Amino acid sequence: MTPFDYARAGDAAEALRLGAVGAAGATAYLGGGTNLVDLMRETVARPERLVDVTGLSDTIADTADGGLLIGAAVRNTALAEHRAVRSRYPLLSRAILAGASAQIRNMATVGGNLLQRTRCTYFYDTDGSRCNKRAPGSGCDARDGFNRIHAVLGASPACVATHPSDMCVALTALDAVVHVEGHNGARTLPFGALHRLPGDQPELDTVLAPGELITAIELPPLPFATNSAYRKVRDRASYAFALISVAAAVAMDGDRIKEVRIALGGVAHKPWRAAKAEAALRGGPATEQAFLDAAAAEFAEAAPLRDNAFKPRLAARTLAAVLGELTKGEAA
Repeated sequence: MTPFDYARAGDAAEALRLGAVGAAGATAYLGGGTNLVDLMRETVARPERLVDVTGLSDTIADTADGGLLIGAAVRNTALAEHRAVRSRYPLLSRAILAGASAQIRNMATVGGNLLQRTRCTYFYDTDGSRCNKRAPGSGCDARDGFNRIHAVLGASPACVATHPSDMCVALTALDAVVHVEGHNGARTLPFGALHRLPGDQPELDTVLAPGELITAIELPPLPFATNSAYRKVRDRASYAFALISVAAAVAMDGDRIKEVRIALGGVAHKPWRAAKAEAALRGGPATEQAFLDAAAAEFAEAAPLRDNAFKPRLAARTLAAVLGELTKGEAA
């Protein structure tokens, strides 16, 4: 591990001030450290300075319009167990509980979860593998290597890595809003705009400017999110990243789908909002064939690799199963 300096910030203003010390990109913000410390051990990340931001808000509060404001320092376990999250946004609670282990969830923060990096094997292999995300311009060994877990949507010749977060898939489906502070002031981002597709700059995971800090996540009111679910398909029952995951919420009008939100994990460089599937389902019947047709629309432009051609079919079956559960007996 490369030597580094450490400072602890009491609030966002102090974190920004401390983060501005030294050259651009030399400072990293440290939350629970469950991913960053691993990256530092493997010498993938080599920050010269860590700014501890666990002093940021760790509260969950109702907003005036009926949503929730979640501080960036809230621990994953606390968010999953919060009464309002479990009752009003159950897919978020289930997504968090599907991730990592209890010990990691007890340490990990909401802000840190959003910024965790891919678990692509070639990204972590600093000794023998080419990775454009780790070393821009070096190449991507995953394209012709073992690529079972890699992307089938939105990838590029430069990178086929997938985003690892379960929580982020749920937040994408919920149309969450990200609150950010930086040296140019505060701003908000639609959650779907936070993470990037790789393009020719896969080293950039998000649109955050250097030094910008996530301070909170806002969940808008979404009454039909009470009828929601998260399902994760993985190689083993726990402590494994998703091959495919589905976050969905559905509102019914009689026997037809009035409104729907769908996001997918394990398929792209960012949590994938399934807008084409939503459009195909909205106003239509809640049948298995309709669900499969919606999945086919979403994956029409998929570009599977040698080892992951099963992903579109697996995603279609998983989506159909989740939507079948949410629409069964929900006609109103």
